[in-house]
Amino acid sequence: MAQSKDILIRNTFLELLEERPLSQITVKDIVNKSGVNRNTFYYHFEDLPALIESIVLEETERIISENHTFDSIESAVKTALEFTLTHKKAILNLYNSNNRDIFNQYFMRISRHVITEYFNTLCDGISIDDNDKELIIHYHTCLVFGQAVDWITRGMATDMIAQFERLCELYKGIPEEVIKRASDQGLSPN
Repeated sequence: MAQSKDILIRNTFLELLEERPLSQITVKDIVNKSGVNRNTFYYHFEDLPALIESIVLEETERIISENHTFDSIESAVKTALEFTLTHKKAILNLYNSNNRDIFNQYFMRISRHVITEYFNTLCDGISIDDNDKELIIHYHTCLVFGQAVDWITRGMATDMIAQFERLCELYKGIPEEVIKRASDQGLSPN
C-alpha cells in the first residue's frame, strides 16, 4: 500500500510537471491532485527536490537494469532518450529549473551506460587497451550527452531520433574503425 501511494505521488508530480514549470508546483498541489495527505507525502519524500531525485534515479536504474546489449549506437541513443521523449514537457520544465543538475547527473549516467554497453558489444573478442577503450567510451558519452542537452536547451523542437539516425548513417563504420585502430596500435610495438 505504501508503494502505491509513492507511485501515485510520483505520477501526480509528473502530470503537474507536464502542465507547468517546476517553480509553480508545490507539495500542496501534489497532495490536492493525488488525494493523499501531506503527511503521506512527507513520509515518502523529504521535499520536492527529493521527489525529483527519486523519480530520476528510479528511471535511471530501470533503464540501466533493463538494457545491457546494443547492436547499434542508434538503439543505445534511443534507450538513453526513452524517458525524455515520453515526458518531453516535464523534462523541459525540470531542465529549466534550479534542479537541472539532478537531470544532468543521471542523464550522463544513462548515456555512459548505454555507450559502454554498445562499445562492450563492439569490442567483444577484440584486444584493446583499457585506457583506449575508456577514452573512446568517454568521448562518445559526451557526444550523446551534449547532443541531448543541446536539444533540450533548444526546447526539444526537432525530431531528435531522426537526427541521431541520420547522424548514425553519416557516422556508420567510424566506431568500428576507431576500435580497429586502437586494437592495431595495441598490437604494434611502440
